[in-house]
Amino acid sequence: MSAFDDLSTAVHPDAECDGCALATAASRRDFLREAAVTAAGLLLLLGARPAEAARAPLRFIAALGAGTDGVRYPLPAQDGVEIDAVHDVILVRHQSAIYAFARACPHQHVALRWQETEGRFQCPKHKSRYQPDGVFIEGRATRGLDRFAVTLEGSSLVVDLDRLYREDKHSAQWKDAFVTLAAAEK
Repeated sequence: MSAFDDLSTAVHPDAECDGCALATAASRRDFLREAAVTAAGLLLLLGARPAEAARAPLRFIAALGAGTDGVRYPLPAQDGVEIDAVHDVILVRHQSAIYAFARACPHQHVALRWQETEGRFQCPKHKSRYQPDGVFIEGRATRGLDRFAVTLEGSSLVVDLDRLYREDKHSAQWKDAFVTLAAAEK
């Protein structure tokens, strides 16, 4: 028998750990899990909220209708991300502005995912990341998300699916492809 066969008696020769709650790894995991649950419960009682609660939520939407000038949507009521899977449009309300993006990553046109806890978009294929306003952060892509031209018409947002701007080829139009909430309130 080696010194490692019975570590408990090698460390504490007088101790007996048979039946001891700390003798098994499962019991240690149970203890740690219960401690974490207790700590989380105390934080909730004290008013703490999970980080996700502060992030912009994701909702799926449908267009109000389509016309010759584009597809109409209701103005987003709160900050967040709305996806119209039928027209492959992502609407984002962020910091008093509303943007409309193509749903695909500009690198290899894979459908983007909204990472709510991080407050950013990410391509699942090569992990390119984008801010909520479509600005490129990092990854294999080389530009920001492609933006559609948007206008306000009454209480609707009109997205022109025929005018899609790439940041690298249409820089001025790309920078202007959003509406502000102040303009929406007029």
